[in-house]
Amino acid sequence: MKLNDLGPLMARRLDGGLSFNRFRSDPALAALHWPDDVLEQFLFEHGDNGAFVHDYGTIDLWHITWQLETIPAAHFHTMPTGKTDAGCIESYAAHPVHWVAVRLPEISRHWEEHGTWLRPPLLIDRRLLDPADNGLQVLEGRTRVGVLRGRVREQLRVAPNHHAWVGRP
Repeated sequence: MKLNDLGPLMARRLDGGLSFNRFRSDPALAALHWPDDVLEQFLFEHGDNGAFVHDYGTIDLWHITWQLETIPAAHFHTMPTGKTDAGCIESYAAHPVHWVAVRLPEISRHWEEHGTWLRPPLLIDRRLLDPADNGLQVLEGRTRVGVLRGRVREQLRVAPNHHAWVGRP
């Protein structure tokens, strides 16, 4: 099953016919056994996003195993995102204080107290896109990673390590 195959399910979600609970109980999605946070951020929230479908539509979803991992902050400094959203992370990094201020107050508080995001972003092993490639890529959480980069640049509090959901083959 590929992201491209989820068009009918995404259309039902767009029509307002599917809450997240009903969405995740779809037999095809339930069979993936993905963590709810990954399923929600990737497929429920972005499964019909044109950029996502372009960049990730051909990945076999069955071949992704997700695990919550601890990633050093330094690894995020040059981590790319999908080709369609090239430059996106850098645009968020240019104004990290703004992008935190326009979020819920608990997000701002979490950055100040812990130097990290409240919700782990999604990273994907680039071998899923091209078997000859290596390293990780930001799948979802481009704003969060941009804020991290900007906070480092502006010498604001940043934790040395951050949790992220990592999808690997």
